[in-house]
Order: sequence, then structure tokens, then C-alpha cells
Amino acid sequence: MDEQTHHPGQPGAENVVCSRCGAVAEGTPPTWTCSVENGRRHYFCEECARANIRAIEGRLDSSWW
Repeated sequence: MDEQTHHPGQPGAENVVCSRCGAVAEGTPPTWTCSVENGRRHYFCEECARANIRAIEGRLDSSWW
């Protein structure tokens, strides 16, 4: 893999928005899930991740669930 992972300048310095329900959190909560789809990061809150865990583990893009 030749892609580099880009990290924010200061961890926790920006708000993270759930790509499914729109919930907002300060920083990146440890209970949220991060998925890389088509080269873009998508964050999912704990509730959305729990409701769709099988699709996430099956590596289905979020558009399928």
C-alpha cells in the first residue's frame, strides 16, 4: 500500500460527525468506528456502529446498509 494516512494536526482538536445519523462529538471518541471508503474516512457513532456491526465487519460500504 502506497497511501499515507493523514492525521489531524492536534488529536481531538476538531469535531467528528457521524456519517449515518449526524451526531456530533468533540474529538474522536474511542467508542466510535472509523471506516475508509473510496479513500475517504467515515466516522460512525456507537449507536450506528452497533446497529450495523455485521455489515461493517463484512466490509460493506455504508451505502449498502
